[in-house]
Amino acid sequence: MSYQPQIKIPATYMRGGTSKGVFFRLQDLPSSAQVPGAARDALLLRVIGSPDPYGKQIDGMGGATSSTSKTVILAKSSKPEHDVDYLFGQVSIDKPFVDWSGNCGNLSAAVGSFAIASGLVDAARVPENGIATVRIWQANIGKTIIAHVPMTNGEVQETGDFELDGVTFPAAEVKLEFLDPAAEEEGGGGAMFPTGNLVDDLDVPGIGVLKATMINAGIPTIFVDADAIGYTGTELQDAINGDPAALARFETIRAHGALRMGLISRLDEAAKRQHTPKVAFVARPAGYVSSSGKRVEAGDIDLLVRAMSMGKLHHAMMGTAAVAIGTAAAIPGTLVNLAAGGGEKASVRFGHPSGTLMVGAEAVQAGGDWSVTRAIMSRSARVLMEGTVRVPGDAF
Repeated sequence: MSYQPQIKIPATYMRGGTSKGVFFRLQDLPSSAQVPGAARDALLLRVIGSPDPYGKQIDGMGGATSSTSKTVILAKSSKPEHDVDYLFGQVSIDKPFVDWSGNCGNLSAAVGSFAIASGLVDAARVPENGIATVRIWQANIGKTIIAHVPMTNGEVQETGDFELDGVTFPAAEVKLEFLDPAAEEEGGGGAMFPTGNLVDDLDVPGIGVLKATMINAGIPTIFVDADAIGYTGTELQDAINGDPAALARFETIRAHGALRMGLISRLDEAAKRQHTPKVAFVARPAGYVSSSGKRVEAGDIDLLVRAMSMGKLHHAMMGTAAVAIGTAAAIPGTLVNLAAGGGEKASVRFGHPSGTLMVGAEAVQAGGDWSVTRAIMSRSARVLMEGTVRVPGDAF
């Protein structure tokens, strides 16, 4: 029996915000993987080490969590007034599929840095010192992200004193603007509130009727009140992830919310769409001890938010979900806004399992409909390793 040798593919392993992923230039992928389809998905699954019935991704670059089972493909932009096209693939850990249905807001922080370092941004647009403005086309959802990347002596500055809860070490601050962040989802007609309501009654079998704010902004997200499902909003990962019955309830809420939002046409389709929508629960401010042992006081935050990602409680907060939080908080009457005390909110600081995060949004109302022109937050990014990844030649 003959065996295929491994092939080498240029790649960079990067942290962006509270996530990690393997970054590729489109031109560096094998020709069969340069276009969407089975070959590309099979390649990325093998790179990350999925599907893994052991749930560890030992034979790949993944870290066996939703935050570390990620891939990014970048190319010079085909869109006017943009520098780079950014495609994100969320790799399932235990199932053989890659979810292309949404963006990763955390890894968005690393896109500008990688694009500059990889020669995907016109050198004339990159200052020797100062801030480089990278115009990113987010291809999954068809939206624009502006990354403000610090430059020092012609190189991307990665070190600094910006601290981000959920990340151990400080780094350089990367400011992100998510322009017109209401997601244009199939079946949702591009509406920020696909049901037409700020708050809906969501009938979930086995749970009952829940008040829910379902929003397309950053990423489709279903917000419910923590107390309505038996929580306080101060929970850490083990309280949720160690409870199989709780995880099943959240998946039921997610599936029924996805159906109500028009993201799926049948409940069983939710299993093939793990990345979106997200489910999050909100509560009024309360003090708690974060996962790092740091005390978060009620007076330091506007509200509490906990969010599910790929079937588990996220250790901090997904960047795209933070956009949804900031957007919903800016619109009076949503569950997020009410948890933050109601009224007009240009920005909020919310508590998550690892600490706190501030996000801002510019919301306007015209003709009874709400729109958000931009959401703004700061993250950081750093190259962890660069070179080549190896995969068996018959893996895709």
